[in-house]
This record gives sequence, C-alpha cells and structure tokens, in this order.
Amino acid sequence: MSDDTPWEPPFAGTEAEHLLGALDRLRTTFRWKAADLDAAGLQTRIGASALTLGGLLKHLASVEDDVSTGRLSGAPIGEPWESEWAGGDDWPFTSATDDSPERLYALWDDAVARSRARWDAALADGGMDQRVDLTGPDGERAGLRRLLCDLIEEYGRHTGHADLLREAVDGLVGEDPPPGWRPQVGRRPVG
Repeated sequence: MSDDTPWEPPFAGTEAEHLLGALDRLRTTFRWKAADLDAAGLQTRIGASALTLGGLLKHLASVEDDVSTGRLSGAPIGEPWESEWAGGDDWPFTSATDDSPERLYALWDDAVARSRARWDAALADGGMDQRVDLTGPDGERAGLRRLLCDLIEEYGRHTGHADLLREAVDGLVGEDPPPGWRPQVGRRPVG
C-alpha cells in the first residue's frame, strides 16, 4: 500500500488487516466504477435487468449499515434507513431513481465511514473470534470473521455488476482505479 494506492491490502499483516484490506479494495473498486456520474449515468440499465449503479450505491449503503449494526451487535440500523425504508428487499434498488447523484454518493460514503468505525470498535473489543448477533437457523451465533467474509462476498458480487454497468455507461474498464484516484463526487475521499 502506498499513498497513491491506499486501497491495496497489506502484503504482510494480521488476518484482520488482510480481511479489512480486501474489503476496502473491493469498496474502492466499486466506488471507482460508480464515481463521477450524473443521474442518467447512475440510472443506466443493461438489457432486461433493472440493476443500476445508483441502485447498487443505495443497496450497498444499506448493507454496510445493516451488517455493522443489527447483524454485528443487534443495534438498530439507524438513520437514514429507519425513517424512510419502504419495505421489501429490493427497495434500495427501486427507490434510488428518486435520489440525486449527490444523495446516493453521500449515502454510500457516510455508511462506509460508519461501518469502518464499527468494525474497528468490534475488532478492538473482541477480535476475529468473537460471536456476533447474527444467528443461524439452529440458533448458533455467527462469528465476526464469518460476518466480515459475508460483506466481502457481497461486494465481490456487486463490484462485478458495477464493472459491466460502468462499461455500458462510458466505456470505463479496468480492475483497479489508477494510482492517485479519488472520487470527485461525494463528500469523503476513499481510502
């Protein structure tokens, strides 16, 4: 990792540093694929799919807050979700068409900042082996490691979607942002 590529995971580090580094690399790649677009770009669809980059931004923002609150500690998801959630698993995807680009970027940027702080606090409090609030069908509580891996998997799936959608918008391709990249729209720099 360097100042030009702060999203790169460490070459040598602890398990937590590697997993959080992998998550941050996926977050950064996703944010790069969704970055700097106007409303039309964020609402571009491919074929029959209703999936858009704007919908992915809002969905992943809600996932960040859900995983780092209710699933992690049992805490309520909080705002902005509690006062505006319209129900249904697809609500973040479908309601994103009503949001401005600035709001969609702010939702994601803010949720990631909150999630990072919650993960840091949880790791400081009990490490990777602690149990979290999420339970399986048999009542067994999941481990923190499992929850973090689930979030990495969620980003892996949706970063692939974002890659295809962004290429359809303006031809942007690539695995990683160029060195020194920072988003121009949104309130927080990545990394």
